[in-house]
This record gives sequence, C-alpha cells and structure tokens, in this order.
Amino acid sequence: MQLTFYSGKECHLCDLADALLAQVESSYDLEITKMDVKSDHQLFHLYGARIPVIKREDNQKELGWPFDLQQLKEFLD
Repeated sequence: MQLTFYSGKECHLCDLADALLAQVESSYDLEITKMDVKSDHQLFHLYGARIPVIKREDNQKELGWPFDLQQLKEFLD
C-alpha cells in the first residue's frame, strides 16, 4: 500500500507518528513517501498546521494527528 507521510523537520509529533508507522510497516507492506511540507508552498498551505498527516494513495483518505497505533491499523485495514 502506498502512503504519503506529510511531516516537517524538527517536528516532535511527526517523530511519534513515524515511530507508529515503523511498527506496522512490515505487516501492511507499506511504501511510504515522506514529504516535508515546508519544501512546497502549496503543501505548507494545505498541511502546515495539521502535520503529521498520513494519506492513502489508493482511496485518498487522510489520517491526521493525533492518532494511536489502533487507529492507524484501522486506517490501514
């Protein structure tokens, strides 16, 4: 499954979300593309105040912080 992980540098919450993704990555065969929202004006406008955000590329659904491991698994199922 392809995911886009919208995050930013020096973002503590993004680090927490990244750790949760690492816990489920092999179980779900994930391909994760990390995007720094500060690298693009449009991305920053869309996600800057909401990061971290995980987006499924198959159905375009998004999971925004805060979420826990169970909520992440439900999002991926």
